[in-house]
Amino acid sequence: MPTAAQVASRWNTPPPEYGPEPYYGFGGAMDEAVIRHDLDSMKAMGYQAITVQAGGRDMKDAPYLSEAYFKLFREFVDEAKKRDMRIWIVDDAGYPSGFAGGKFTALAPDLRMQALVVAHKIDVAGGDALSQPVDPATVGVLAVNADGTSQSVPIANGAINWTAPAGKWTVLIVEHQFSTSPTMSDTNPVRKKDSSQSVEDYLNPAATAQYIAFTHEQYKHYVGDEFGKTIIGFRGDEPDYSIGGIPWTPAFFNRFQQIKGYDVQPYVASFFAPKLTDEQKRVKADYWDVFSLLFAAGFFKQQGDWCAANGLAYQVHLNHEELEMQLVHSEGDFFRDMRYVQVPGIDAIWHQIWSDTISDYPRLAASAAHLYGKPRAFTETFAAYHPIPNVEQARYILNEEMVRGVNQVEVMFFPASSAVSLNGNTPNTSAGKPSAFMNEPGFPDLMQYTRRLSYLMSMGRPAASVALYIPSSSMWLGEAAADRAFVSTERLLSEHQVDFDIVDENALAMELIPGRGTLTTLSGNSYRTIILPGEMLLSQAALDRLRTFASTGGRVLFLDHTPTLIAGQTIRDARAATPADFSWAIVETSAQLAPTPTPGQFAPSAPPEPQQVPPAIEQALAQAVAAPDVTLDSPDTSLRYIHRQLKDATVYLFFNESDHAFSRTVTLMGKGKKAEAWDPQTASVQPRPSTRAKNSLKIQLALKPYETQVVVVR
Repeated sequence: MPTAAQVASRWNTPPPEYGPEPYYGFGGAMDEAVIRHDLDSMKAMGYQAITVQAGGRDMKDAPYLSEAYFKLFREFVDEAKKRDMRIWIVDDAGYPSGFAGGKFTALAPDLRMQALVVAHKIDVAGGDALSQPVDPATVGVLAVNADGTSQSVPIANGAINWTAPAGKWTVLIVEHQFSTSPTMSDTNPVRKKDSSQSVEDYLNPAATAQYIAFTHEQYKHYVGDEFGKTIIGFRGDEPDYSIGGIPWTPAFFNRFQQIKGYDVQPYVASFFAPKLTDEQKRVKADYWDVFSLLFAAGFFKQQGDWCAANGLAYQVHLNHEELEMQLVHSEGDFFRDMRYVQVPGIDAIWHQIWSDTISDYPRLAASAAHLYGKPRAFTETFAAYHPIPNVEQARYILNEEMVRGVNQVEVMFFPASSAVSLNGNTPNTSAGKPSAFMNEPGFPDLMQYTRRLSYLMSMGRPAASVALYIPSSSMWLGEAAADRAFVSTERLLSEHQVDFDIVDENALAMELIPGRGTLTTLSGNSYRTIILPGEMLLSQAALDRLRTFASTGGRVLFLDHTPTLIAGQTIRDARAATPADFSWAIVETSAQLAPTPTPGQFAPSAPPEPQQVPPAIEQALAQAVAAPDVTLDSPDTSLRYIHRQLKDATVYLFFNESDHAFSRTVTLMGKGKKAEAWDPQTASVQPRPSTRAKNSLKIQLALKPYETQVVVVR
């Protein structure tokens, strides 16, 4: 919690660990000359830190993770140290993290990723008998009728003996098998994303321990003396289950029994049925719940703990952050995964953020950082944008992320100048040529702006007093409507100048610290309003804590509809909710928000129209957020903002998200007595006119299209 004066004295030249950093491809015929040339080039562009993916592509004399490779990497670290630069190490030779450059397939095949899959399909006519042995890997058998109904087929003494009832049946034999997410590996000879190099079994702690031994411990052996100095951490990339089946590990059924109190194996074959009963849907949701717990503990926690024990930070982003209905099946629960990560992240690589999109999902990373007392949230940005942005468009994309709480920026992509063509003979015309916008004259200025803003928006603590519940458990039940309501409510809050964090079930049920009318994060910001949009399921523990929160002065708003199920230990046995469960809350179910469109890939179009909000929802929001931190003299949906609290000041980052000028009188609530304009481009700090009123300060805010301004209220 520094003072504003302390921050102002440092932000002209922030420490290099505040970035930004290019994503550097360490490959080809590397030598000291190449390393020095590339580091000097990156520093000239305004970079003070580097994310390095040390791969094997065309490194014939120094294969990935070999002694020769680490000798080269030692030289890279030493040269970066001479330039007072910092290094993040990408934890694999490509993505997703966890294949150790092919070592799991080659050296530890028993620790590879596993899944439940339909291994065999057998057609059986009504009245016919099916009798045959099954493989020991079989976990269940299901018969599916042509009308979509299904029934379990028993296994006795390692065999099926079943006579089909009337109908036309297909028998599905479900087994556990080794099945991997495709990997894009620089050590893959065919240079394509495929399943030839399996990732580890993320749900098995022994597999992650082996992964750390293959990779992290080797770096420690060769360059560990620079851990916490030149090397500040490891960077993971998109660990997920992109598979045709359902995630599984040998200990899964036992762990499920311990957590949920019942045996899930008799149900698992039914998960592959075209139509699930209500009970089967609930059991499958319990399965995803346990999966998310095992993924968080088996993979993310181990790496975060190892990094912390070695003076490092762990930063990682998942897959599908902007597509939560996919994320809950590939990674389980964003917040559970990020609970143990020092620097939570997202990516914006292919048009998720552009002037024609509505994308509030960067708040996921920022919110995880706020919830768990982490000062930083990062983004991987620009990797596959089409069209490739110019400098001003890149500035727009970064501002969109910064105003949603991201404060560490990784810029894709800077290939090593040593890179050669895939045939190993002809120089690659793109070697050493970074993404086009990095070569534009204004790019170093953009990086200077980003560096200062990253530093400033990392100082102090977050100040959001509103929390928005993400209904992951409802998504485990397949409730896409819950996701649509959540995304539309994100937009509602953003367009009404409400600075908010996203919170999950665990936060509401047990992690937030209760006070009188408050729920407080580990970062120290206190929520006074909790908004729950359109979820189907809520736990009894979360419901009880919300009721207590409301009884002591907090405000709870249910939008769209109230939950229909209240869960205890299991979702399978969740009880039906009643109106009395929510009689103490603000409930607005007479109107719904229109769905917010998902960003289209590679399809720039016109800016979106403002969200149309029913009056009933406007009134409910005004009741729930009775004393907003920022208000305008007249409504305007184009202004976005986020704020942080220093020891003696509040920092506001304002952004005009629209293509037209913005001009309003803005009221800032609080005890501030004077306002200052802080310019991240020049590092200047200037007084700005303001009018003091009771418990507030009024300023005139004029913003050009897509312009940001930083206002610090002392």
